[in-house]
Amino acid sequence: MWTPRALAASARCLERAFLPPARRLCQPSLRPCSTTSGSISLLGSAYPRDSWSNVTPQIAKCIGSRLHLQPNHPISITRQLIESQFPPHLYTRYNKLSPVVSTAQNFDSLGFPLDHPGRAKTDTYYVNETTVLRTHTSAHQLDLFRKNASPGFLVSADVYRRDAIDRSHYPVFHQMEGARAWDMNTTTHETINAEASELAALSKDLEVMDPNPPFHETRNPLQPQHSPEIAAAAAAHLKRSLEAVVVEVFGKARAAATMAASISGYGSAAFEPLQVRWVETYFPFTSPSWELEVLWQGNWLELLGCGIVQHQIFKNANLPSHMGWAFGVGLERIAMVLFGIPDIRLFWSQDERFLKQFAQGHVCRFQEFSKYPSCRKDVAFWVGSACARVDPAEGRTGTGIEVHANDVMEIVRGVAGDMVEDVELIDEFIHPKTGRKSLCYRVHYRSLERTLTNEEVNARHEELRKALVETLGVELR
Repeated sequence: MWTPRALAASARCLERAFLPPARRLCQPSLRPCSTTSGSISLLGSAYPRDSWSNVTPQIAKCIGSRLHLQPNHPISITRQLIESQFPPHLYTRYNKLSPVVSTAQNFDSLGFPLDHPGRAKTDTYYVNETTVLRTHTSAHQLDLFRKNASPGFLVSADVYRRDAIDRSHYPVFHQMEGARAWDMNTTTHETINAEASELAALSKDLEVMDPNPPFHETRNPLQPQHSPEIAAAAAAHLKRSLEAVVVEVFGKARAAATMAASISGYGSAAFEPLQVRWVETYFPFTSPSWELEVLWQGNWLELLGCGIVQHQIFKNANLPSHMGWAFGVGLERIAMVLFGIPDIRLFWSQDERFLKQFAQGHVCRFQEFSKYPSCRKDVAFWVGSACARVDPAEGRTGTGIEVHANDVMEIVRGVAGDMVEDVELIDEFIHPKTGRKSLCYRVHYRSLERTLTNEEVNARHEELRKALVETLGVELR
């Protein structure tokens, strides 16, 4: 999980949305999912269900869509633009890996502690206790290092996380993972530095802020298996590689913005100096680690996370003499900047007014075809010891269980899908006498493709109210 969950670009889908069949979302060419009382079938394989199972039919319908491989789609264009900066003879491409992985692949192989919040059912889609929908492309890192097909690799794929509902988050989104490794028995730091110097020529006009040393004893520690010289060389190679990506991607974005500005007065963002800064951070599977930020439209945009791969991963891959770097980037986040797309739901649209704006190998600014009116409705309810929560996976109720925000989001998705633009917690208080908690959520209904009628919004909101009671056992206010 290379970026903080609150900022990761994500994607949400649902077929039920009062749309004509040709415009429904998340309809892959293959039948991705079927369920029985004791099993769930994903991509042709059956998996036993248990108390951990929480993959909804709406999420399962998204499996197999592979937006990152659809010709002329902005996610696919973005993927190819980044891939172009990594020579294929050095970086093998993996773009069709299954999203169904084991918990060992998704968490254990990367050193996630057992109490890490990413392991919680509230954050991750569990097929069953030992199987999940991958939450990041890093789930394949150990297997690909073990395969050792080339010095590096790139993985592009759909990933799944239970998350907020707003214009920049969706439970299905796309990531690219990149990695490069060297055998320390046959490679010197001078060789790695020479490669880094060649890469630096690709970003010579980029303004870079990197005030910290390559590693720090407490803030960003050097791993004991690495010499200071080779760790610094690998860090330089990593940073120069990603700076070249910034120049390519944001150079295209600036050119598109310049053209849009000449036509419609888009703004001055295209004329700002291109600047990046490196920020020390922490990831469980790299050390030292960094985030890369880009100055865009006057604000610092968190772009990606990266670092020097933990040596234990190479040992587990039967490559104990190797070391290297890895990075992970959200493709939606880049594409929204690159094309000026304001709402992440649009990536899942089948509306020709959206899809026909894009062509493979070409970057342009998205032209909004309409802004349909919105409708806001609130739903308030009591939770706490007087309420029971139903766990559908276990088929029983419990008392005194706190309602998690992501559980509310899943119910909204299941009822209203992409009719909802945003869900916000607007009020929370504890009753002074009963000790019960009250929550009030504001649901912002707005279709991207048509005007919603009051009747259908009212009907859908009433269905949502009933679903909250039936699923979470709350008491409506």
